[in-house]
Amino acid sequence: METLLITPLETDDQAIEIVERKGLGHPDTICDALAEVLSRNLCREYRSRFGEILHHNVDKALLCGGQAMAEFGGGRVLAPIEIYLAGRAISEVGNVALPISEIAIEGSRAWLHANLHALDVERHVRIYDLVRPGSHDLRTLFSRRARHDSPLANDTSIGVGYAPLSPLEQLVLAIERRINGRDRANEHRAWGEDVKIMGVRNGRMVHLTVACAIIGKHLAHLDDYLGEKASIERLVRELAGQHGFASAEIAINAADHLPTGAVYLTVTGTSAEAGDDGEVGRGNRVNGLITPCRPMSLEAAAGKNPVTHVGKIYNVLARQISEALIRIPDIAAAQCVVVSRIGAPVTQPAVMHVKLATRDGAPADQLRPQAEEIVVDQLSRAPKIVDDFVAGTIAVF
Repeated sequence: METLLITPLETDDQAIEIVERKGLGHPDTICDALAEVLSRNLCREYRSRFGEILHHNVDKALLCGGQAMAEFGGGRVLAPIEIYLAGRAISEVGNVALPISEIAIEGSRAWLHANLHALDVERHVRIYDLVRPGSHDLRTLFSRRARHDSPLANDTSIGVGYAPLSPLEQLVLAIERRINGRDRANEHRAWGEDVKIMGVRNGRMVHLTVACAIIGKHLAHLDDYLGEKASIERLVRELAGQHGFASAEIAINAADHLPTGAVYLTVTGTSAEAGDDGEVGRGNRVNGLITPCRPMSLEAAAGKNPVTHVGKIYNVLARQISEALIRIPDIAAAQCVVVSRIGAPVTQPAVMHVKLATRDGAPADQLRPQAEEIVVDQLSRAPKIVDDFVAGTIAVF
């Protein structure tokens, strides 16, 4: 493979490591989720009506926060959250018109209802569809095929991945997944889905700052609030110990100011009700994390079409290639950077740069045959992961 470059990866422990995750109910994550849901629903509609996925990129969404008055035992939303869904999608084929607006709005309502347990979607949210038809050149490029029938990249873009995750990266993911993975209807109903974790490791010492929107209607007074904070801290400390950080410093809702009664209390369990706005691509990368000490792409993967948009496909492939490479016993860690060229087959990147750290210090290039076999195999599967994107089994935020 002429475009494959293999170089050594330095794996000396960094003195400082910073890892962040914006959880399920964070305004940025909500935008990512709604854009991706819209893409998946469009894919299913296109396949159902026409037997194939048609051109679309609906990776633009904006959430404008509302206004709310949170109180113990209740509270109310004074002005609704406004969500604007934008992008490009084929809306008419021949004499057949597709209900793009209905697909966009109803799909978003369904996701919000299923994932934010204290949000009244009918009363607390307004959703606007701004999806328009795409340009002629990109629609044409989408429908073309190279001689070997591979989809053609509709952008010149970068995909980045690495493996394995560090202990701190694993911990930050585990905290949010445990908090929002509980039975939210019956267990700690006061915990909202808007959870944000910032992990900072300085040498061996770890500092964890966790923000969790607390829902006022499930609490009678401040003591109840403090009890919920203490429960979150116990959970975080338990997880920190399981990941090798027994002496972690932990702060929960660090902006609280008890003398004035200023605490992170909400009506809906998300800061989108009053405190924050959101946008696609401002949150987690495709591995679910924000990791400034690691290589990252700035691509907003959510909402891009899963057939030709390499800004989505290559970021997932780079991660999968890295994960496959570390299954080779001699490889301790891997990084992968993939660059596309618009109009070229998705399976033929312009550059594939793999960095390898070997367990015995052997030159990385000695492992080229095994690495190249994995890279070629993973690239050949690129058209086949479309079904996984459509099914929602590949996370992109």
